[in-house]
Amino acid sequence: MNDLQFDPARPLDLVAVGRLCIDLNANETGRPMEETMTFTKYVGGSPANIIIGTARLGMRTGFIGKLADDQMGRFIRSYLQKDGIDDSQVCVDHTGAVTGLAFTEIKSPQECSILMYRDNVADLLLSTDEISEDYIRQSKALLISGTALAQSPSREAVFLALEFARRHNVTVFFDLDYRPYTWKSAAETAVYYNLAAEKCDCIIGTREEFNMMENLYNVTDADDEATAARWFSQQAKLVVIKHGGSGSIAYTADGLNHRSGIFPAKVLKTFGAGDSYASAFIHSLMQGDSVSEAMRRGSASASIVISRHSCSDAMPTLEELEAFLQSNEEVVSGA
Repeated sequence: MNDLQFDPARPLDLVAVGRLCIDLNANETGRPMEETMTFTKYVGGSPANIIIGTARLGMRTGFIGKLADDQMGRFIRSYLQKDGIDDSQVCVDHTGAVTGLAFTEIKSPQECSILMYRDNVADLLLSTDEISEDYIRQSKALLISGTALAQSPSREAVFLALEFARRHNVTVFFDLDYRPYTWKSAAETAVYYNLAAEKCDCIIGTREEFNMMENLYNVTDADDEATAARWFSQQAKLVVIKHGGSGSIAYTADGLNHRSGIFPAKVLKTFGAGDSYASAFIHSLMQGDSVSEAMRRGSASASIVISRHSCSDAMPTLEELEAFLQSNEEVVSGA
């Protein structure tokens, strides 16, 4: 079991708010983007990937966001509908904003990069008028991610969603998802990340992302336990700190910690690991599993996705995840 609470009477399991965009993943792997000629189109954006992942695992999901009034926006909506994700709160921009694009470069399994186009994107124009209190009230949990905090009016929309979640006892997951290129400065980023994190029940991020948040307060040598303790003094009940290939450590407010490892995989690319981890981790927690089991399932899902070309398309079904867990063994660092 875990300490997070979810109201079983609510019709939606998880609602996400934030970025909906397009990933264009290089087909010619093992070469720089300058030499790449063809790409395959997928739905992208961290909250989009996570909600797609949880929907594939059988959860009743919805999305709050904004799409461009163009072919890419219609592609994204169709994709959400195909996976059974409620899109009633996904509105359309009419100001001429565009769909964000992410071109990926896969030089090698260890050397991947993303070239982002984020100017005048529709997802960052989501406004407070487009956040429904009643819709959030119908969900057991809300997922936010850091990118949606980068600009107004999206920033204010996220904080309003957080206020409605707190008002109606909706459990909040915060996937930090720090993308420096969408922010003006590290200080600006840290201010809004810290303000949002104060309202969240479960915070998931890399050690580097937590460092970014703490550097604002001249904390340069915080360890994982100190980081977790800071958030337990606020709303948090669970803090997950990821350490890449060394696995993750989850801290609970009762003073315990839980360590996960990794599953061996034939790695194609590194991006998508965090989103797939979060989707299976959240699903498992909401099924009432222990924190350790949720971490194990998150690690397994990450290993599946990094062995495949896409992020969203690669998210496993429950049957695929179960089969992987039965045929593969987790390797815990130091074990």
